[in-house]
Amino acid sequence: MAEERVYHPMSGWFPLTVCLAGILAAGLLFVAGAVSESGLLILLGIMTGPACLVGLFGCMAIAPNQARVLLLFGEYKGSVMQSGFFWVNPFYSKKKISLRIRNFETGSVSTPEQKDQAGNIIQHKTRSGGRPSKVNDRDGNPIDISAVVVWRVVNTAEAMFEVDDYEDFVSVQSEAALRNLASRHPYDSEDHELSLRGNTQDICDQLMVDIQERLDKAGVEVIEARISHLAYAQEIAAAMLQRQQAQAVVAARTKIVEGAVGIVDMALQHLSAGKIVELNEDRRAALVSNLLVVLCSDRHTQPVVNTGSSGA
Repeated sequence: MAEERVYHPMSGWFPLTVCLAGILAAGLLFVAGAVSESGLLILLGIMTGPACLVGLFGCMAIAPNQARVLLLFGEYKGSVMQSGFFWVNPFYSKKKISLRIRNFETGSVSTPEQKDQAGNIIQHKTRSGGRPSKVNDRDGNPIDISAVVVWRVVNTAEAMFEVDDYEDFVSVQSEAALRNLASRHPYDSEDHELSLRGNTQDICDQLMVDIQERLDKAGVEVIEARISHLAYAQEIAAAMLQRQQAQAVVAARTKIVEGAVGIVDMALQHLSAGKIVELNEDRRAALVSNLLVVLCSDRHTQPVVNTGSSGA
């Protein structure tokens, strides 16, 4: 594992001034040597000018939340983490790495950078919008799921040397972690166990831990991971909607029956405690039946009033 070393370069303003002054002096020496026909002055001008030009390649400007990884003929020399204008050995190779917070949506398509034969960039690296990934949950139901991962580079040496392309590594490993998590849990659960739809916060926390374990080797810190889309796949969405509606109806009816039984029990207790009316078993059963019909019916009931019984 590559160990990050912080490199503290010198300010670039003084070397820049020296190099520019040297180039100007080299031109004056060359002209003076040509006029006076002095080979020594011409030689000094020829030697000073290229040396100062090479020195200019050591100047670099670093924006905030940017870093430079320095290499000398393949050997890692350190990483410049601070922003400003600096000067380093002009023979150092300077690799740019962004330390800014970035987000990534699973399912997005990456277009690689394209260059012409001369090495000029003709198309920059782009990434399209994410599309949900189709995965089977623990119960085998096909679902569409996607997540947004917020991340940043915290170790420039590991990001540069441990993986080939740390941005693609983040996308591939995030997608793999999301698919693995979705396959370990059911979409919905009736037994109060951990499910994708019912325990969103717990699932997101677990997803963040899984992604972080995969990206530790790349020097990347996961700040947040959230599920952005979760639904049954289109081919079973209608059937699952009917199932959810049926479960909702059953749950509602259960609540209604529990409430109706409680109301009937309370009515019987009040009638008995207040000695309002004496009910035998037959009348008690009829009262209970009528009250349950009235309370549990999904239609408006029409009362039938008994005006009295005929006497002999």
